Amino acid sequence: MIDVVLLCGLLLTSQSPGQVPTGTLRVTVTSESKPVAGADVRVGDRRGLTSEAGVVTLTSTPGSVTLVVSREGFVERSTSVVVVAGVETPVAVELQPQPEIKEEVLVTATRADRRVQDEPLRVEVLGREEIEEKLLMTPGDIAMLLSETTGLRVQVTSPGLGAASLRIQGLRGRYTQLLSDGLPLYGGQSGSIGLLQIPPMDLGQVEVIKGVASSLYGSTALGGVVNLVSRRPAPTAEHEALFNQTSQGQTNALLWLSGPMKGRWGYTFLGGVDRQTKHDVDDDGWTDVAGFTRVSARPRFSWDNGEGRSVFMTVGLMSEDRRGGTLPGQTVPDGTSFIEALDTRRVDAGLIARWLIGGTKVATVRASFTRQQHRHGYGSAIEDDVHRTGFGEFSLTGTRGAHTWVIGGAAQGDDFSSQAAPLFNHSDPVVSVFAQDEIAVNTRLTISGSARLDETGEHGTFLSPRASALIRAGAGWTIRASGGTGYFVPRVLTEETEAAGLTNLAAVTTAGAERARSMSVDVNRQFGPIEVNLTAFGSRVTNTLRIRPFSPISYELVPLTGPTRTAGAEALARFQRGPIAVVGTYTYVHSTEPDPIAGIRGDAALTPRHSAGLTAMWEREGVVRVGFEAYYTGRQVLEHNPFRATSPAYPYLGALIERQFGRIRVFLNSENLTNRRQTRVDPLVRPTPNFDGRWTVDAWGPLEGRTVNAGVRVRF
Repeated sequence: MIDVVLLCGLLLTSQSPGQVPTGTLRVTVTSESKPVAGADVRVGDRRGLTSEAGVVTLTSTPGSVTLVVSREGFVERSTSVVVVAGVETPVAVELQPQPEIKEEVLVTATRADRRVQDEPLRVEVLGREEIEEKLLMTPGDIAMLLSETTGLRVQVTSPGLGAASLRIQGLRGRYTQLLSDGLPLYGGQSGSIGLLQIPPMDLGQVEVIKGVASSLYGSTALGGVVNLVSRRPAPTAEHEALFNQTSQGQTNALLWLSGPMKGRWGYTFLGGVDRQTKHDVDDDGWTDVAGFTRVSARPRFSWDNGEGRSVFMTVGLMSEDRRGGTLPGQTVPDGTSFIEALDTRRVDAGLIARWLIGGTKVATVRASFTRQQHRHGYGSAIEDDVHRTGFGEFSLTGTRGAHTWVIGGAAQGDDFSSQAAPLFNHSDPVVSVFAQDEIAVNTRLTISGSARLDETGEHGTFLSPRASALIRAGAGWTIRASGGTGYFVPRVLTEETEAAGLTNLAAVTTAGAERARSMSVDVNRQFGPIEVNLTAFGSRVTNTLRIRPFSPISYELVPLTGPTRTAGAEALARFQRGPIAVVGTYTYVHSTEPDPIAGIRGDAALTPRHSAGLTAMWEREGVVRVGFEAYYTGRQVLEHNPFRATSPAYPYLGALIERQFGRIRVFLNSENLTNRRQTRVDPLVRPTPNFDGRWTVDAWGPLEGRTVNAGVRVRF
């Protein structure tokens, strides 16, 4: 009998020559008696992800092995297991939830690199989770990511091309400074097409400073700052591909790579190809959704010796051809075709280096260069231009007692040259010195002061101060107050001149730099799982440049006869408990200015007084997430619109679902579920061209109608 048992054992364990015997582990991962899906299970060089039932099967060589189980949100667990050849061994692993620690978000836009909750100046931070959500909706650009943030509005400036600018708390888009890791990689003035050329896949967080920020970044930050902070290299290799297709004919293909290199170096790479076919939604012969083809690549490299020295380098390349206007064989009301076009070629490079001095101070060098070449087409008029921006900055940061201080100097040159309109070529060199100090007076009060002195040459010298205070009032209440002044060097490129072109611009009259001052008061309170934030703000801008008729077929750029005054309030409530997150927002903006023609004060155009939003997300980590959003945009005053003086209010609904299968994610998203379109109310094309040559009215609502997109993300 013993011989039979031994023979059976030999038959079960015998292997063909050269074959290594193996055993099997059936691993079940749970937490609080519930299965954990998407857990990473490793045995030697073998690894796998648990299924929805929390189970994964791995093979291993016989003997004692170490089993390691990890999952985001849980404490990593390792255990020793004995593997028997030819036998499936069940293993049960219980994971403990990661202890809840208040998220430490560092803000870089203020140069102090402080925790967001310790900043006297209010900085809103959009984290990776919010970026991930919007990535599934519009993977090709950041317009939706920013437009659904309280107090921010993405305003379409050229319906024919889809170009848009970002308005912060009612101020015009040319006053918004768009940065990448603190560098002006999109130019000193990013222009109305920049938002549509930046994919969000490689963003780690987005920092938003609202209101006059000239004390930090000079002339181009009169209305505020949006700093796009990139994702840093992962400690282990990460590879991901995304493919997306929309019902309106847009295709997006993106590749993300990240990982370590030799000598403490790491890298990230984002490459993409985006294509959109021209689409006439209302069948009137005019393109409602502009067509484009874009290719982009951005490698980044970083080094950190772990002892206070670091280097960050980036290079960006982008080529895009965009077309709008009449479709082939179609005409505008005068019987001619009118093609709008914009070809863009951009190359940029940036560097950030930091090192310790004396063990208590941090020296930082920032430098960047950007060159953008454009070919504009406005019907038969072709305008070629080149934008160049060079930037260099040195700063020193230190602490002494209750003080955290920064001093430094910068130089920036913005150059614009146009072949078609050389009269408007300009070069704006600026040399600056700046200083700021944050004082922790006690545990309840922190105050901050900053100032910047800019020498602009022909435009003069400008001092831009700002003061802020953070008060922890007890019982969980936090109050921030801030106020400052700033300036904007008058430039020929505004939202209107970019949309109309410079060919029909007859004259430019200025009254010195545009000057502004702003203030805000912010109150925050946490009520268990609910966070509430209330903000009141106001601003005043003088010498604002606007267009007005010069002749029936040309226009001029002139300063308004009085200030642009803006006042408003924001409210945000966020609920987070378990897998459910709900955010509600409301914004009130009352902006008035003199009419550029009659001089009579009235509401600023394309600025809704009331807007609101509600988003809800349910997520089962690593398995599925479902989201819903609803937005309301109130009535807007319209300019030069032959069909109406005020737009109607409208709602906007969307829904999203994403399902994960191991390393594959599949998503389906729908925008504008009720199919609201501006062209359902009035035509987009005018009966006759405007005095600036434009054939379309301003876009006050959606043009593309209902849109569905679906795609897949693959980690490999």
